[in-house]
Amino acid sequence: MELEIPPVRRRLSASTLEPMAAPQGPPILTLMIVSILLLGAVALWDERRESAAALDDFAAEQSSLAREAGSALASRLASLPGRPPEEIPVTLLAPAVSAIEDRGTVVALLQRPGTTSLVTTSGQTMRTPALEAGLASGAPWVRLSREDAASLGLPARLAIAGIARADAGAMGTWTVAIVTTAHRLRDREARAMWRLVLGFTLASALIAGFGGLAQRKQKQELELARSLAVAETMQARDERLVRADKLATLGALATGIAHEVSTPLGVIVGRAEQLLPRVASDERATRSVNVITEQAERITRIVRAFLRLARGGTPSLERMEPGALAQAALELVEHRFAKAHVTLATQLAPGLPRVACDPRLFEQVLVNLLLNACDACTEDGRVELSVQADGERVAFIVTDDGEGITPEVARRATEPFFTTKAEDAGTGLGLAIANEIVKHHHGELALAPRENARGTRATVQLAAVRETDHV
Repeated sequence: MELEIPPVRRRLSASTLEPMAAPQGPPILTLMIVSILLLGAVALWDERRESAAALDDFAAEQSSLAREAGSALASRLASLPGRPPEEIPVTLLAPAVSAIEDRGTVVALLQRPGTTSLVTTSGQTMRTPALEAGLASGAPWVRLSREDAASLGLPARLAIAGIARADAGAMGTWTVAIVTTAHRLRDREARAMWRLVLGFTLASALIAGFGGLAQRKQKQELELARSLAVAETMQARDERLVRADKLATLGALATGIAHEVSTPLGVIVGRAEQLLPRVASDERATRSVNVITEQAERITRIVRAFLRLARGGTPSLERMEPGALAQAALELVEHRFAKAHVTLATQLAPGLPRVACDPRLFEQVLVNLLLNACDACTEDGRVELSVQADGERVAFIVTDDGEGITPEVARRATEPFFTTKAEDAGTGLGLAIANEIVKHHHGELALAPRENARGTRATVQLAAVRETDHV
């Protein structure tokens, strides 16, 4: 028999040697910028709101001054009876509003009944379209631009004109407009703007300070996370290298065993063939010799299948009934269960779909799991092999009521040469070989403690195949 050591050790790809990316935290700088912009927007909105409220208060004050001037004007006109409005000189009415004009940068304008022109208390006619439009609309106050304020002889600033009507009885209804620049409002807005800038600067500095601290802490956390990721990647790489070494050793060991087993197997088959003519008259002896020959041939086929996998080949797949696979495995181990006084039960779900597998190799997987379950049980223990399907997968489940398994042992159970048995009772190769066989069949092998019961649960899952699937 010509043998060669299989190339089990696989070269790790460059991507597996690179540390996985460290988890990214929230963008602290972005949050800082958004927080500062949001703070600025809220502060600016609040300042605009307060400015609008102050402007409304100022306009209400101007309207009150205009009403005061209107009352004074009505009283003055009442002292000049019998004269038409157009014949009354405006200078005679100046004392009525002079007290208001003396309060600051104020201009008092009068409008005679039936006219649209505005006249100052000094008799000068003024043309201000914005104020004339406000008078025509009956508004209590009008906002004037800088240009309008300058045309009235006031400083070029925002101005507010309070408007009032003075009913002089037979002399008609006069209109009074008290125009004042909003210098106090502007000064207050300037102070508010400085307070806003100062508050915004302080708040931004606080946000930037705390954000810098948070960003520094986040950077440290990211560096720590990256270091941990690098360490985990290195550990995983080392574990893969150790596993590759063990698989290489396992492959070499399997090759050597196959070489050593082939010679005694040939001797056994040859001697059995020599015995067959001599026991031809004894039906029982003939049947026993045939069993020896069949089992020797079975061992040869299994060894060849193992070697094919060790060389990196693929299993020879056949469409198999799950029940037939389970029954074949049970027949191979029932004598061991009888000797150990452990009950062996079977539960097959009806209508199981077929699976694609190498029957000789897959039988060994089930045999290995059943024997491990038997070894875990004491006398009068119980082991059950059940086969179930969910439409896409077929599950072979071996459960026992033995001492059970810990999660740590379950995680390492399929590592080559790992065993919890005594030194002379186990090699640590059975589950490792079973796991490799299942992987070559694109299946999954899982070991875990039983839920709500003592013992272990071993599950092998294979994909179900349809009649139209290519095997």
